[in-house]
Amino acid sequence: MKPLLALGLLTAALAGCAGKPVQLETERVYRVEWIGERPLIDSSHLTITLGDDGRAYGNAGCNHWFAGYQRDGDKLTFSNAGSTRMMCAPALMEQESRFLQSLGTVERWDISPDEQLRLWPASGKPIRLWPDE
Repeated sequence: MKPLLALGLLTAALAGCAGKPVQLETERVYRVEWIGERPLIDSSHLTITLGDDGRAYGNAGCNHWFAGYQRDGDKLTFSNAGSTRMMCAPALMEQESRFLQSLGTVERWDISPDEQLRLWPASGKPIRLWPDE
């Protein structure tokens, strides 16, 4: 009986440690960590929020961006993104351009084994994001 009780307690303890799995949620801010094969420039801040109304928006590093999006299960696509027109350092502007172009190629999303959100293009590496706390 004692081994069965110990197994039950262990199972309950492990179940209590399991957090809520990461999901793609609307009205939640996600921080971009990588764009394809390249990490973000240190101290740059890129975000994505999917609104309940089918509009996506966020910070592209220098400018604010916005686009329409469609989601159907694990399929996710963005319309051509628009943005404000501030100028920043050339490296930030290049990263911002890559990010906005990458959004236009996204076809689906998933969650990695380490619970990171990934937005996958038709080919190549994904945009990788974390939920903002």
